[in-house]
Amino acid sequence: MSDKLQVLDLFSGIGGFSLGLENTGGFETAAFCEIEPFPRKVLAKHWPDKEIFNDVRQIPKLGGIDVVCGGYPCQPFSTAGKRRGAEDDRHLWPAMLAVIQRERPAWVIGENVAGHVSMGLDEVLSDLEGEGYTARPFIIPACATDAQHRRDRVWIVANANSQGLQGRAQTGDPCQERSGGNQQPERCAHRQPRIWPTESGVGRVLNGVPKRVDRLKGLGNAVVPAVVERIGYAILEAEGLL
Repeated sequence: MSDKLQVLDLFSGIGGFSLGLENTGGFETAAFCEIEPFPRKVLAKHWPDKEIFNDVRQIPKLGGIDVVCGGYPCQPFSTAGKRRGAEDDRHLWPAMLAVIQRERPAWVIGENVAGHVSMGLDEVLSDLEGEGYTARPFIIPACATDAQHRRDRVWIVANANSQGLQGRAQTGDPCQERSGGNQQPERCAHRQPRIWPTESGVGRVLNGVPKRVDRLKGLGNAVVPAVVERIGYAILEAEGLL
């Protein structure tokens, strides 16, 4: 049995969450869930021994999960769309919540677009609080880890009753900052990650690259692994595992 924290990676895309968490050395992915064919192939290539579920609404209880993470679909909240919220059939936060209720992980990490702040975020925080989690939202841009684009995103870090994995009364704050109980997302500038280099330019109009459109879509939908890595270190520190 691995002594690393076991992660259930939902809405996995090409594996940004797992890449960032596993890079800390303290997490291991137990299973993925991704519905799109191309990202599933990417996950199968890099994590060939891990199960990949294709529907978040049909994942059985796995047990032994320490962390549930996922960037649930942003279309219901994005300012680039119609912002139909709960009326959008892509509103899958309730499905992620059902997994959390089933697995009862010590930690939950969520991610979504900045537009989530003005639509839907209160529901997510209320749902987590109702399940006994202390949740805190942050706005962390990609450029906080020296990426060459801004990419503001809302990150939600939740701890089960602030008790940690084995009932240890500790909490983790990725920014190590407090705002006097203000539940508005904080804007954080993180320290430089340990090994992530500044990304090179991404050619978006190159011809002759196999599956170029699929690759760009996968990158566009992915979380920034360096941000996840920093959150992962904060969790390990809170659990006394560093």
